[in-house]
Amino acid sequence: MKQIRKSIYIEDMPRKQFDLPRFFQSLGDNTRLRLLNLMGEQEVCVCYFVEILDAPQPKISRHLAYLRNVGIVSARREGKWMHYRITMPSHIGASQILQQTLSSLLEDKAMQADRKRLAKACNAPAKYALNGAPLPLDVTKKCCEACR
Repeated sequence: MKQIRKSIYIEDMPRKQFDLPRFFQSLGDNTRLRLLNLMGEQEVCVCYFVEILDAPQPKISRHLAYLRNVGIVSARREGKWMHYRITMPSHIGASQILQQTLSSLLEDKAMQADRKRLAKACNAPAKYALNGAPLPLDVTKKCCEACR
């Protein structure tokens, strides 16, 4: 009998009003931009961020928590693994700015290098001390008929 893991989605309490200054502050940090760049249209486990950015796990988690609190990243726990993905903010202007920011990150050489390292880590997790880590999921693909 195959054991099915349950995923737990972690949602933050919705704010009464979108905090636009805090949103802009979240985009003003290079580490947070690198995290958003790596997520792109994927759901990525924290262990990949730690490996690719070569930063301590507490620092990565602190920046991910900041992005979650702003409302542009959501988290999902699957066993011991934490997965993160970008979620568009409810504020229409912030959503447009985030989309433009993500598009501009695609052109940045340093951000391209991060994405290449992520692709290499996904293809050879043993080389990156990521054995057993779940691969990033493409969040643009629909998982079932109900999602279509």
